[in-house]
This record gives sequence, C-alpha cells and structure tokens, in this order.
Amino acid sequence: MSAAAGVVHRVTPGLAAGLVRLLGTTLRVRIGGLEAIAPLWAAGHPLIYAVWHGRILMMPWLNAWLRRTRGARPVCVLASRSRDGELVARYVRRFGLDVVRGSSSRGGAHAVRALVATLRAGEDVALVPDGPRGPRHHLGPGVIALAATTGAPVVPLAFAARPARRLRTWDELLIPLPFARCAVVFGPTLTVTRDADRERARRELEQSLIEVTAAADRLVAA
Repeated sequence: MSAAAGVVHRVTPGLAAGLVRLLGTTLRVRIGGLEAIAPLWAAGHPLIYAVWHGRILMMPWLNAWLRRTRGARPVCVLASRSRDGELVARYVRRFGLDVVRGSSSRGGAHAVRALVATLRAGEDVALVPDGPRGPRHHLGPGVIALAATTGAPVVPLAFAARPARRLRTWDELLIPLPFARCAVVFGPTLTVTRDADRERARRELEQSLIEVTAAADRLVAA
C-alpha cells in the first residue's frame, strides 16, 4: 500500500478528507508563481499539473482552496485501478475533483484516452510522474507523451510545509503539522510538440520539478 493510500485507509476516505480540511484551516499558505499561472486559468487553457508523489496529500485541499480564493479550476486526477487507487479516488472526490482510473500496468490505454479527452474538452489534469511505486523523483514518460499528444502545457507543481512529518516510505510522504507554514509553487510551463525529443523533454521537466520543489521548501524555511 502506498503511503498516501495508507494514511487514507487508516481513517477511511471521508474522515481523512474531513481531517485534512480541518488541518487546512490552521495552515498559513504562501503561493509562488501565481502571476504566471493566473492568466492561463482566466483564459481557460487546459493544463497538465505534475507533482511528486510525496507531496500529494494536501493537493486536493489546496486545489479547493485555490478555486475559492484565486480563481483556479478543478482538476481531473489519475488514480490506479488497484485498491490503493480506489482509496485515493474516493478521497480526492471529496474535494470536488474528477478521477480517471488506470496506470501503466492496468487500464493504461483507457486512462490515456480519457485524459486526452479531458484536456481536449478544456479541463485540467494532474499526474504524479514518479508514482505509484517510484523511484522517488524520477519522472516517467507518461506526462511527456500526454503533453505531446494534446499540446497542453505541463506545469511543475510543488507543496511544502514546516513543521511537518515525513514518513519513512519510498516517497517520504509529507504531512504538515497543525499551524505549519506552507507553500504551493507553480513552476514555468513546458510545452512539448509532437516531434520533440521526448527524452530531452522528460529530463527538462524532471529537473524543473526538482527545482520547484526545492523552491517551495525554501519558502517555508525562511
């Protein structure tokens, strides 16, 4: 069981969502990169968000908070067809998000078609490019393939908190403590053309996601 699914499983998806909402009311959140992303929200451009697996727990709550306060849009989340994926799907739906089920091992073709259709309908999607099993901070090829197929820009996205607990799991899942300083940072968008060197684009996005995560960590350390 993944760390995020394990956290949800221990208290059921509904209760986990309630606890995260309660935790969220205590957090002090700073935002980085908003000036570049807000015009894309306003224009209705479909976006692909990429975030590391270890930073996903608070992301559904953050999306709901940004929708209320900054004009963000709801996203469609990819979750595997495993039992872990079912727990994650039930959790994120509590925040008003849609879910596509599938992974590289199960239901992959269906998931890709659904994500392509979602983006072409003008909606945003969120992917975890080092999930569901890692290795940590290694970006798989799926997000680049989706970007090249649809033309939608990829937005590296990071969350950080201090004080926080890091679980001793492969992804070092980050759990903010109550009243923590938090940061959500949007990195520069990456557009991948159909004829692009996809391995080069993969490395570029991987490095950008590492850098934006480090930037979020610096914001909460200050």
